[in-house]
Amino acid sequence: MSIQKLLIANRGEVAVRIIRACKELGIRTVAVYSEADEGAMHVRLADEAYLLGPAESTGSYLNIERIVKIIVESGAEAVHPGYGFLSENADFARAVEETGATWVAPSAEAMEKVGDKIHAKELAKIAEVPTIPGYGGEEQDEERLAEAAEEIGYPVLIKASAGGGGRGMRPVHRAEDFLEALQSAKREAASAFGDDSMLLEKFVENPRHVEVQIIADDHGNVVHLYERECSIQRRHQKVVEEAPSPALPDELRESICDAAVRLAKEARYRNAGTVEFLLSGEEDEFYFLEMNARLQVEHPVTELVTGLDLVHLQLAVAAGEELPISQEDVFPRGSAIEVRIYTEEGTGLPAGGKLGLFAPSEGPGIRNDTGVETGDEVTLDYDPMIAKLIVFASDREKAVMRLRRALADYAILGVPTNLPLLRRIVDHPSFEAGEMTINFLEEHGLTEAPPAPSPPEEAVLIAAAGELSRSPTATPNDLFSVGPWRLGGEIRLRYRAGEEEHVVEAERSRSRTLKLRLNEQEAVAVEVLSVSDGEVRARIAERQVTGGFAMDDGDVLVSLDGKSYRLSKPAPPDVDDAGTGGGDDDGASLTAPMPGSVVKVLVSEGDEVEEGQLLLVLEAMKTEHSISAPHDGVVRSIPYGEGDSVPGGGVLVELEEA
Repeated sequence: MSIQKLLIANRGEVAVRIIRACKELGIRTVAVYSEADEGAMHVRLADEAYLLGPAESTGSYLNIERIVKIIVESGAEAVHPGYGFLSENADFARAVEETGATWVAPSAEAMEKVGDKIHAKELAKIAEVPTIPGYGGEEQDEERLAEAAEEIGYPVLIKASAGGGGRGMRPVHRAEDFLEALQSAKREAASAFGDDSMLLEKFVENPRHVEVQIIADDHGNVVHLYERECSIQRRHQKVVEEAPSPALPDELRESICDAAVRLAKEARYRNAGTVEFLLSGEEDEFYFLEMNARLQVEHPVTELVTGLDLVHLQLAVAAGEELPISQEDVFPRGSAIEVRIYTEEGTGLPAGGKLGLFAPSEGPGIRNDTGVETGDEVTLDYDPMIAKLIVFASDREKAVMRLRRALADYAILGVPTNLPLLRRIVDHPSFEAGEMTINFLEEHGLTEAPPAPSPPEEAVLIAAAGELSRSPTATPNDLFSVGPWRLGGEIRLRYRAGEEEHVVEAERSRSRTLKLRLNEQEAVAVEVLSVSDGEVRARIAERQVTGGFAMDDGDVLVSLDGKSYRLSKPAPPDVDDAGTGGGDDDGASLTAPMPGSVVKVLVSEGDEVEEGQLLLVLEAMKTEHSISAPHDGVVRSIPYGEGDSVPGGGVLVELEEA
């Protein structure tokens, strides 16, 4: 059986990844999209595209009934679910197969066997795969779970039985904290998976996270494609992945990979999957963690070290073909490292907006998997990962060097990203040495974002050169505009970055050349070689400089030497500020950092609260956020109740100072 037309039930970079694999095989593709994704890259690249519904994922990418209708309407012969959304939903898999289409993923039965952590753990025991001591019984009342936690011994880890990605997971170190953590985990699990069953495990302190990629066909063949190191994580979400793991000696590598194959055979597994393990650093013991019945985000590192295309293999297996490889054909070579690029504020909260510039690094041994390009809008409705940067080299030392260079060259403007965090990680000596655990970021103080860097002089000059080259003349009407302004016959531009202000005096001396004086320093000659929405190339005092350049709501965005800067343009000092509002406010409002829903309110109007007291819990982007009082005060109002949806920026609590 050959597949001629494939529907991708997903969005973003994974949809683009699958579309490109299909183009290589001559398979026509069908995209689905929400109203928020009408102009998205995966829609532009597919042969056909169908609207699912509104931006909310429940009405679009999680709408099984609507997707099934599109499968029939489009005549798609097969469906690939990607990862996330419905990728591990057995009901969706069955609904797809009922249409007569081929499901390009593990079977519904295999998903059910390994998707529930409690059942998967029992399966692992049967397959003689080491497991962490714990409790996964049917008695799920709070009293029984608290009793089980005491029997296991603290610290314990609460985990959502049906979950993944860290949702519904809470480590607990003291018995007195158990019930609150359990209730929070249950709420998050019920919201994310529709199932609040919990699994308790002994909390393995400071382990490494290692996973094994497997692929299996319908003819009884199961092959492992070796392991990946995924220890560097934030809030249980992987940030950096690599293959092979620098932690495994050959004997341990063989044991872990063999255990993964045994489990897959016991589950009668088909297609691609990943078996995840915790590796105890002291005794080199490993424990089964979970099995993910889908393609993984980090699959590119395995592809680069094995030379195999996992999506091609998935399609072949789904079409009923026998695996074209045996275990003896697979051996890793070189080293590959992947970093996930998220749009986020320095606090780690997701961010959205228009990409004024999206310029991934290029060169030998560099792969970019992305679902966006310059000019695209990044929405807050879905996961904030917009791209993956993957590097490959002959050994890990060279791969680390290549990754550092690639991250320094990567430029994104218009939306804040985690690129600064990724650069801090790969520059750290412990990363270079391959010394990583799941607490890497906390251990090395990398969780807190450093203060925003001050723009260097060349960045300010690039901003001025870009602006003046886009609008080479200034008229008297510019005097009180927010753009270039005149004072005593000269063109001046003012920029603000944080608390710093910079003044650039500009004089055009000849075509393409400007004389720019920054902050009353000696003027320098700036020859503009080229300028566009995306890049400025200039010669500044005989040094050629290339910087990213974009405009965003009147601000100038510049990237230079791997760092990004936002320069706002304040009104000239002569402008009358009267009527601009302001004034003292004797109260404070706590606003939602992003769209979400209120899951718990712990105070009432009129309550007196203390600084740091928990006021309510907001669920947003699949994570619970605790909202606490910034100071002592009295609750003036609570606009939203439990279960209410809250827009980004919506006031959650109005607090009057005591």
